[in-house]
Amino acid sequence: MTKPAGNDWDNLRYFLELARTGTLAAAARRTGVEHTTVARRILQLEKSMAVPLFAREAAGHRLTEAGRQLLPAVEAMEAAVLGAQQLVAPDAAGSGPAGLVRVGATEGFGTLILAPHLARLTQKYPHLSVDLLAVPRMLHLSRREADIVISLERPKRGSVVVTRLTDYTLLLYGQREYLARHALITRREDLSGHAFVNYVDDLLFTKELQFLEDVFPPRRFSLRSTSIMAQYQAVRAGAGLAVLPAFLADGDTSLARVLPNEACFTRTFWMSMPAEGKHQARIQTVWAFLKGVGQMEAARLRPRLTA
Repeated sequence: MTKPAGNDWDNLRYFLELARTGTLAAAARRTGVEHTTVARRILQLEKSMAVPLFAREAAGHRLTEAGRQLLPAVEAMEAAVLGAQQLVAPDAAGSGPAGLVRVGATEGFGTLILAPHLARLTQKYPHLSVDLLAVPRMLHLSRREADIVISLERPKRGSVVVTRLTDYTLLLYGQREYLARHALITRREDLSGHAFVNYVDDLLFTKELQFLEDVFPPRRFSLRSTSIMAQYQAVRAGAGLAVLPAFLADGDTSLARVLPNEACFTRTFWMSMPAEGKHQARIQTVWAFLKGVGQMEAARLRPRLTA
């Protein structure tokens, strides 16, 4: 594959935005042009490099192997351009990191914990943008789906930087009115007459979210969902019992813990990024910030069991 020449930067910045967003419309919004302009620039770049950089699919544009190989070099060029702008015109370039960082996280953690903190980070650094991908599935660094991924499983392959971000606690919960209509639960055997809310087994994206078999094999599920937020809402509506993150459920006065000394689980959030992220200021800024968030939210993520 031919390496990009310095005068290709005009086209390469469209490549960069399309690689990050995955659609012509989103890349166009970020660059302030029509989507047809982005498409034309990408075609020009692919023609000059004599290789397809994207696979065109119904859902958008996905990087080819050649595109994935090119991406780190273009990101390095972007960092050099931003650094040059800062040196030549610091007031125009602004202070602090600039550019887009995509953060992937589990749905509950991303929504409840990360979103408010990341909003404050982007207020502090007005030239920094964050895409928060809070989704109930695994995100892959190898596919460039995100710059930083927070997952329940430690990455075992690839050239990545990994750190243990934080542990968090999950407990069994029920709606207080629901619990009042049933016999008092004092031991595991008392769970036999209850309906449960849980994940959809065959769509579970990680074994780290398997809990109930360790407490009491449910005889009936009233509702199952791929979404932890949907499970939470179902429990609030009185659908049954569910294992929920304490950071999600403890603040809800309509819910109560059930058998907290027996139905208690600890899981770990692992944070990872591609090795080249160590050399990119915008990614390093968000990485360090997220490590601080993990420490700051420790009491909420790992609450005491006596309550």
